[in-house]
Amino acid sequence: MGADVRTGDNAEYGMVEGIRPDVTIIASIDADRGAVTLVNLPRDLMVDIPACDPAGDGFPGTSGTFDQLNHAMMYGGVECQWKTVEALTGVHLDHFVLVDFVGFREIVDAVGGVPMCIPEPIDDPKAKLQLEAGEQVLDGEQALGLARSRDSTEFGSDLGRIETQQRLMGAIVRKVTGGDLLSSSANVYAFLNAIADAMMTDDELTVDAMAELAFAVRTVDLERISFVTPPVRDYPANPAKVVLVEEPANRLFDAVGAGEVLPEEESGGGEPPGVDPADVSVRVRNSTAVDGLAARTAEELRALGFTVPEVGAPLSRLPSTTTVYHGPGREDAARTLAAALTTATVEEVPDLGDDLELVITDDWGGVAGGDGSEEPVTEELGGTTAASDEEADACG
Repeated sequence: MGADVRTGDNAEYGMVEGIRPDVTIIASIDADRGAVTLVNLPRDLMVDIPACDPAGDGFPGTSGTFDQLNHAMMYGGVECQWKTVEALTGVHLDHFVLVDFVGFREIVDAVGGVPMCIPEPIDDPKAKLQLEAGEQVLDGEQALGLARSRDSTEFGSDLGRIETQQRLMGAIVRKVTGGDLLSSSANVYAFLNAIADAMMTDDELTVDAMAELAFAVRTVDLERISFVTPPVRDYPANPAKVVLVEEPANRLFDAVGAGEVLPEEESGGGEPPGVDPADVSVRVRNSTAVDGLAARTAEELRALGFTVPEVGAPLSRLPSTTTVYHGPGREDAARTLAAALTTATVEEVPDLGDDLELVITDDWGGVAGGDGSEEPVTEELGGTTAASDEEADACG
C-alpha cells in the first residue's frame, strides 16, 4: 500500500485529514509457476467494509459500512484495510507493506533512479512535478510526483493514474532485474537493509522473508510479471466513484486466490460452436446508464466480423444480467456471440427471427475477443507486463 499520510516528513506534500492508502496492490508471487501478478485496486472503489475494531486515536472502528476502499484504514488502521481487501476479493493475504511518500522516494533513489519515457511535457503543480518530454532517469522525487499525478493523465482520473503507476512499477522491475542488485545475496541484503526504515510491514515480513521473495522473483521472466486492474464501472449514485464489474473481477480474484497467477481461461461462454461471426446478426441494446455503450460495443463486434444492424435502448426485454436472446434454431449463433463476450447468458424467445438481441446490463464486462481461444485472464482484462513500456515508442 502507498499511504497518503501528510504528517511528519510527509507534510511538504500538503495537508489531508487522516491516513489512507492512495495505492493498494495485491501481489501474488508464484515461484513454482514462475509468475507474478500485481492487481491494482482503485482507491475510489465502493465496497462493503466489514466490522472493524477501533485502533487508537483517530481510528474509531466501524460496525460495517459501505464506503470507498481506501477509507477502511481511516476506520481501523491497517488491520481494517487488510480485512476489507480480503472480504472484497476472497484472496488470503499473507503480508502487508505500507510505504509513505518519503519512503517511496527513498526506495527509488536507493535503486539509482528509474528510466522512463515521458511522451509529453508534464507540468502538474499539485503533484510537484515538472518534466520535459523524452527518455530520462527519474529520481525519487520525480518518480513520486509521476505516481501521484492525475492531471498528467488523459482524463485526469484515478484509473489513468493507475496506468501510470503500472508503467512506473514495470520500469522499476526492469531496472532492478537488469542490474547487479539481485545478482548476489550480499547485494539483496544490503538493499533491503538500506530501505527497511522506508517501509512498515507485518511482524512476519522480516528482511529474511523479503530476501526470499526477491530471490524467487529474480528467476521470473519479465513477460510473466503482469499488472492488471479489475474491470469497474461508474457507481450510479456518484460517477466520481466506481464499483466492480463482478463476473470478470471475481474470476480474476479467484485465480489469484487459488495461486493460478496466469490461469488459462476461456474468454467467453463455453466451447465455440463453429458458427462464422459473419453469419451472425445482432441488435445491441444498452440497459445501463453508460451513454454510448451500445454503439461502442457494436463497433467492437463488427471488428470481430459480426453484423450489427441496429443499436439502442431495450424495447421489451429487461434482464437482470447481460443476455443474448435468440429465436428457435439460432442457439449456436447465440453461443458464438456469447463466446465473444466477457460475460453473457443465452436465452431462447419464440418471437425472434434470425437476428439475435444482446441486452447489456450493469454486469457488463466488455467484448472479450470472440474466437473462443484461451488466454491469460490478465490479458483478457487489458493487463500489461514488465517486459516493456508501451509508451516507449513515443521517445524513439
